[in-house]
Amino acid sequence: MKRTLSCEKLRSAADAIKWIEYGEELLVGGFGLCGTPFTLIDTIAESDHARELTIISNNLGEAGKGLGKLLISKHIKKAVGSYFTSNRDAVKAWKSGELEIELIPQGTLAEAIRAGGAGIAGFYTKTAVGTKLAEGKEEREFDGERYIFIRGIKADVALIKAAKADTMGNLVYSKTARNFNPMMATAAKLVIAEVDEIVEAGTLEPEQIVTPHSYVDILVLNDRYEKIGGEYVERHG
Repeated sequence: MKRTLSCEKLRSAADAIKWIEYGEELLVGGFGLCGTPFTLIDTIAESDHARELTIISNNLGEAGKGLGKLLISKHIKKAVGSYFTSNRDAVKAWKSGELEIELIPQGTLAEAIRAGGAGIAGFYTKTAVGTKLAEGKEEREFDGERYIFIRGIKADVALIKAAKADTMGNLVYSKTARNFNPMMATAAKLVIAEVDEIVEAGTLEPEQIVTPHSYVDILVLNDRYEKIGGEYVERHG
């Protein structure tokens, strides 16, 4: 059961997205549709506030779902990520020149975000050596093998999804929703976390907390979706 408690970080979704500016880079959590901040995405899609966005995420949701809604509403200028073919709208937009796409292998993407959050400028990896994804990147040899240099990723804003927060902003994730969300929380200037439930500070087991409150700037309570059979379904009526 959702509870709205006294929490200085709590804002409505409409208020939270006002902090996102035109043309900014956004880290957005999610793997497919798992661990996706649906309420925040929907609110941006329904607004005319922030456009020409660069979205850094594993994928662009599915057709008409998750980040797929932002694509339809034409808020996205560029997408940086690993898997875009799961959303036919993304493929169509790229083919028509309406969307820029920068492909990054999934493990490399995860490590680049982790590095950005840890203050590491970049790292060398063997992944993508000798392919088109390596074009224009610095290459070095270590122990007789070729590596390319990848810059750490940081962004202006991170939109992440957690199952639960306390009133300080400490976050707990649900199962595989703990995908890109925790590392994205460390790699942005502003972190907006969408949660299903807020509890009193001190009631969460310390071992459950994955993202400490010091990383979280704004909390938004999910009031649009309910979890049915392990999936989030939009409420109607």
